[in-house]
This record gives sequence, C-alpha cells and structure tokens, in this order.
Amino acid sequence: METNFYTTQGSKLNETARSYKELALEFKDLDNIDFVWITDGKGWQTTKKNLQETFNILDNIYNINDMENGILTKLFK
Repeated sequence: METNFYTTQGSKLNETARSYKELALEFKDLDNIDFVWITDGKGWQTTKKNLQETFNILDNIYNINDMENGILTKLFK
C-alpha cells in the first residue's frame, strides 16, 4: 500500500504515476498480492493524463473521499 498527497504539480507526479503503473503490471500475475494506492491533492488536476493511464491498469487506486467512505474496510474484510 502506498499513500501520498500532492498540493502542487510537477514532474514528481508523472514519475509516481508511471512507477505505480509498472508496479501494477508486475503484480497482476502474482497470486494473493494486490497493490493499493491512495492518492489525492490539487497537484493531480493538471496531470490527469498520467493518472488516468495508471487508473486504467491499477485496480486499487483510491482518494480521500474513498477513505472517508470506508474503502479500507471493504478491501480488507
């Protein structure tokens, strides 16, 4: 599980999204292992393309709203 929050835009967000996309692809073939990414923040508003690419591959990507609505309870039942 990885958590982060970005208040500003920048190359760090692009690299993070690319890295987690690669991790998601590696984990897809492993049994009983899931990568969970919780991220949020205004920084993503200008970097939506890379986030969308990762979202299309990573099954478990969530934000603060998901946390407030109990996603961890649902995931780890």
